[in-house]
Amino acid sequence: MDQERLQRQMSFVLELDKEKEIFRQNYLADGSRKENDAEHAWHMALMAILLKEYANEPVDVLKTVTMILLHDVVEIDAGDTYAYGETTKAEQHAREAEAADRLFGMLPEDQGRELRSLWDEFEEMKTPEARFARTLDNIQPAMLNKASGGKSWIEHEVKLSKVLKRNSYTGNGSKTLWDYSRENIIMEAVAQGKIIDDTGNDGDTAYDVQHP
Repeated sequence: MDQERLQRQMSFVLELDKEKEIFRQNYLADGSRKENDAEHAWHMALMAILLKEYANEPVDVLKTVTMILLHDVVEIDAGDTYAYGETTKAEQHAREAEAADRLFGMLPEDQGRELRSLWDEFEEMKTPEARFARTLDNIQPAMLNKASGGKSWIEHEVKLSKVLKRNSYTGNGSKTLWDYSRENIIMEAVAQGKIIDDTGNDGDTAYDVQHP
């Protein structure tokens, strides 16, 4: 047995426990507290297994689930970036790439390279698995926001234009799930005043989001 290899793997596993301490801006379904990154990833992983039939293209579910479980580990170092905050994508990516270097660098070289490649794949959204994982990454918090009475949307005075911009690629992984989220979650929240409609078209702009 390669003792050094096992020790590096176990050190990485223990480091991942810190993901439980990274709290996101959205709340649990009951609104009692904010969700942490580990809970977010677990929930998404189960969604990938349960909802795979709605992916636009056939997906390797194990690869998708692995990607999902890894996608936010960088926030151990970089912290959570709120979807509707002021941080630019370039700033966020720079912080998270530096975190990825450190975290995946803890592993034996072959494993570190493999997992870092999956993290990069998720970020680039160029494969069916990455696109489907990204769809779930947007659907899951929207679902929890609806369940909690729009608590996070209301607190941050979220505007429809920002929601639509963030979801401009959600349909790339699953048109079915995006249509469901748009019609049953987002537009319902607009109608209830939980998302501010700043589109000037009574929310009709939501139906202009294009899918491939």
